[in-house]
Amino acid sequence: MTYPTPITGDFDPTDPCRGHGAAIMMSSARSRLPHASEGDQAMTEIDLIVSQIGAARRYTEGVLGDIDESDWFRMPAGGVTHVAWQVGHLAYAEYRTALERIRGVAAGDAELIPEAFQRLFGRESVPDPDPSHAPAPAELRAVFDRVHRRALAELSGLSDADLDGPLPSPHPQARNRREMLLWCVRHEMLHAGQIGLLRRLLGNAPLW
Repeated sequence: MTYPTPITGDFDPTDPCRGHGAAIMMSSARSRLPHASEGDQAMTEIDLIVSQIGAARRYTEGVLGDIDESDWFRMPAGGVTHVAWQVGHLAYAEYRTALERIRGVAAGDAELIPEAFQRLFGRESVPDPDPSHAPAPAELRAVFDRVHRRALAELSGLSDADLDGPLPSPHPQARNRREMLLWCVRHEMLHAGQIGLLRRLLGNAPLW
């Protein structure tokens, strides 16, 4: 099996708004895209990105899985967040990075994710340990799963050429759809790490 030469670009590593991290990540990923054998179809760039989004979510689900829902709003001593906020934030962030910032607002988005999620779990929101001020864990998980399924379904319909398209609105970590989706992956893993720390502070055993 042969592999294509990594594709690099002219990126300024000192400028966080220029997507340097996304360029490095995608250059490495492209270098691993296999050529198709005769009769087979090669994995496309969008296939690889969608698979990375799915893998990041499976990792998050792994660290989330054995945390009892009764602990979702508990803030460990000295802590600044809780599991419920992390799950709500990841649902909202995936909607923004993998759907809205890729194709704009679509009909049906209000049913996909409640409007209150922006206020409760957006970037400037503050985790509140009072469960009466937020959706219950079961509802949070339902939105978390529903947004993810929709994201995978819609993104699978994109072509590699679509990845070069501009964003409907600017973002400090991305200049185009490709960089936006790679930020989606990195953002998910960042918060999976926070959930992993929370699960240990809540008394759960290490996973590995």
